[in-house]
Amino acid sequence: MKPFFHFLVFFLCLAFVQTARADIYMYVDKSGVVHFTNVPASDKYKLFIKELPARVKRNFNTAEYDHIIRKAEEKYDVDFSLIKAVIQAESNFDPEAVSKKGAKGLMQIMPGNFQSLAVQDPFNPAQNIMGGVKYLQELLKRYENKLPLVLAAYNAGPEAVDQYREIPPFEETQNYVRKVMRLYKQFKDS
Repeated sequence: MKPFFHFLVFFLCLAFVQTARADIYMYVDKSGVVHFTNVPASDKYKLFIKELPARVKRNFNTAEYDHIIRKAEEKYDVDFSLIKAVIQAESNFDPEAVSKKGAKGLMQIMPGNFQSLAVQDPFNPAQNIMGGVKYLQELLKRYENKLPLVLAAYNAGPEAVDQYREIPPFEETQNYVRKVMRLYKQFKDS
């Protein structure tokens, strides 16, 4: 029972200590005592838990793609600050971003939309921005420039907005609309 207790205490400690990261090694001695370490002193220790690589959160330059955004603004008549706000909310200006659902690039375009938006390489900033802004233009026309509905459709899809005839009651979408509207105001004011 004693080794099990030590084992349980060890896992409870792991659950509450998230800042310390290292591979954890374990071995059980002749008496049944479980030993853990991050620095094995002998070959008796076997890898027990492999450290996960830390995700590096990079800060991207929000002005790096301004020249492409200006071209998209001119071509599709979509406000420069709105484009920047959507990019900030979608990818934080990371051209290699991939969402859990598979959306890719700066404007997080779904693979099913690549062809209709003329995107061959979603990680190419120019193609991604042009495709995303083309989609924004389509949504602006569809929802008669009602920006909250446009943003809700960009996030949840036009089918959801059409079904509810307003911002859908999805927490993620409602938060997204608020976030982009706030960012839009910030970019407008700067």
